Amino acid sequence: MDSLLSFSPTWGLALLALPLGAALGFLGGLFGIGSGIVAIPLLVVGFGMNQPLAQGTALVLMVPNLVLGWHRYHQRHPLPWRSILPMVVSASATTWLLAHFANALDPRLLRGIFCSFLILLALNLLRRRHLAQVAEKPLNCRLIPLVGIVGGCSMGLLGIGGGLLASPLLSGWLGQRQTTAQGLSLALVAPSSLVALLTYAQAGRVDWSLGLPLAAGGVLTVSAGVALAHRLPERRLRTAFAAMLLLAALWLWAGTA
Repeated sequence: MDSLLSFSPTWGLALLALPLGAALGFLGGLFGIGSGIVAIPLLVVGFGMNQPLAQGTALVLMVPNLVLGWHRYHQRHPLPWRSILPMVVSASATTWLLAHFANALDPRLLRGIFCSFLILLALNLLRRRHLAQVAEKPLNCRLIPLVGIVGGCSMGLLGIGGGLLASPLLSGWLGQRQTTAQGLSLALVAPSSLVALLTYAQAGRVDWSLGLPLAAGGVLTVSAGVALAHRLPERRLRTAFAAMLLLAALWLWAGTA
């Protein structure tokens, strides 16, 4: 399959990856994601990677952004470790198991699952964009490990989506405020993304020569994206995010057909 560039370790590629990583980091900060939703289609279509390699390489970009976001959020909205530790453990264990499974799948099947996930997620976001916030309920510590399992399945299988699945479960099913749900989601995906990266790397599914400069560029622009997000109307931001998900899925599907 033709690609825009070979992903051999060259200085030219690293110089190109820095501004690409900066753009992806900005989008990650703007939409509160780890950038993999856009990075993975870019790596598959633009750089000719297969789906597992693209997912593993995108995790290099995502891990520092998610860990940094988790640290900053915890400073402003600290959460009790006794409440979140069962979720973190269940998410990390599930991520490890599903990442091994993903690396054994046919890349074309994995790509189809990835595209379908983005489309379903976008449709769900569009459906929920008018829902009002409800009063916060006490956190149910018996159910929270199930949220970790759901998020860990997505992180391990697709390298993305743990927080995107966990946040609506926490706010809708468990009745948490949006700020609490976002903090818990970051506590889930930050360690899970690291577990996923290590598992993909062990299977030889990471291109470090491209992933590291992408990560370096992304770290520089996450804060700018977050700052812009706080100035935009939330409903408009959700609609734009859903549109981006649909476009990424269509681009990946059409670019590899």
